[in-house]
Amino acid sequence: MVRDAVVDARGQRCPLPVIRLARAVQDEPDLRAVTVLATDPAAAHDIPAWCRMRGHRFVDARDEGDHTAYVVEVLRPSRPAAGR
Repeated sequence: MVRDAVVDARGQRCPLPVIRLARAVQDEPDLRAVTVLATDPAAAHDIPAWCRMRGHRFVDARDEGDHTAYVVEVLRPSRPAAGR
């Protein structure tokens, strides 16, 4: 089942928002997008950099008052069809 997730990293300092993002992507093979809620200003640099290094797509950063929501599209290598 393909799904989206929210990682609430508000109040956590670098590198925890990125570590929690990475863990969510690793633990959920059907994840298609993750929104990270963060208050740490370093996340504005760290999350897009993590996406570039890991081959995922940084979609958006939205100021939501007391935190910022960072949206990441999870890209996975396509798998060959069964029987091939």
